[in-house]
Amino acid sequence: MGRNKTYTGYKAYQYLTPGIDYRVFKLRDAIKKEWAYLVPLLKAEEERVEEILEKSIVIDLHEHPTIMPENARESSAISREGREYLAYEALSHSGIDAVFDNLMNGSCNITSKHGWKWSDTIHDLGQRLCDIAHQEFVIHCKSVKDIVTAFETGKLAWVAVLESVSSIENEVDRLDILYGLGVRSMGLNYSESNMLGSGLAELRDGGLTDFGYDCIVRMNKVGILIDVSHVSDQTALDAIESSKKPLIVSHAGARELNPIARMFPDEVIHKLAENRGLIGIEAAPGYTATKDDPIPSIETYMQHLEYCIDLVGIEYVGCGPDSFYGDHVGLYRLEDEQLKSGGLGHYTRPGQKGDGLVVSVLPDYVKGMENPTECLQNITRWMVKHGYSDPEIVKVIGGNALRLLKKVW
Repeated sequence: MGRNKTYTGYKAYQYLTPGIDYRVFKLRDAIKKEWAYLVPLLKAEEERVEEILEKSIVIDLHEHPTIMPENARESSAISREGREYLAYEALSHSGIDAVFDNLMNGSCNITSKHGWKWSDTIHDLGQRLCDIAHQEFVIHCKSVKDIVTAFETGKLAWVAVLESVSSIENEVDRLDILYGLGVRSMGLNYSESNMLGSGLAELRDGGLTDFGYDCIVRMNKVGILIDVSHVSDQTALDAIESSKKPLIVSHAGARELNPIARMFPDEVIHKLAENRGLIGIEAAPGYTATKDDPIPSIETYMQHLEYCIDLVGIEYVGCGPDSFYGDHVGLYRLEDEQLKSGGLGHYTRPGQKGDGLVVSVLPDYVKGMENPTECLQNITRWMVKHGYSDPEIVKVIGGNALRLLKKVW
């Protein structure tokens, strides 16, 4: 009964008193929006999509499924409060059975302008777990069994993820602590280098460090899924070689289609597949656009997905849209302003790569891939419309991810 969810009306932190227990922000409408879009289908195709979503376990490998402020300029202020708002109602309409929530610990700046601090990470995670403990629709997912249970009972499996393990500093035992708190997937770094290895934005690619190797060994032992989405090419190759378990690129695309650092070259995608890993295709504004079509949409997204299928086979491709319920483009524009002004202590180094995002060409929203409610449904609809078989679609929207998780967890 994956399509029929048992959501009963709970809103994030409704057990608290707004304005007394926490600061109130005007949040974006996560349900009815002028930018909502569904890939158009014939009646028979619509029925087929509904049947696929009803009978299949749908896994979203990378999201930030929270409701953000209506005004993107308030994003930093809400982050400093250390409380995110999981979009329970909107997620109940998404068709998703398991969502990998990458939290926002990189921008959780309660004690730091730059995020990734141990105390802030624990605060971020703990607040979310407290909220989830007060409702019955979302299950804190710690195993494959929890995903199956969510699918069978009309609930949503929520997977706690850290997009970077920078907060562990040089303490490998902190990986065990995070696992104990329910975190089941972690990125090695977030574009900037840390003690584990080089990030994709660095001027020089130093690859995986010895400490990074230590962490990979420990993550394999405890059962944490390793994500290399934001690392440099050499760090990714080193990590794949070092890991005894399959790794994941939870959200990226093909550099052959969009030649920026944020995308991966064929070599890395091949090595990932050879290790039985998986690439989840990214939909955040600008990244999975293409050289021929710089405006991101469901169409450019599917170009990246099909390219990777042709490159390594459909068994090694999944979905990691990396969206949220908020003004994603507005947030990028704000961050671009801060960067150009030398804000937050970052300065442009001569020759520095960055991630390749060009803010000036972005639309106001990504048509068909704007938020978690749209993404997996539209991917399914697009694949039905373009002649994919049911088994092929099931692999991409969750089957491949489930196979990988059984090996890692």
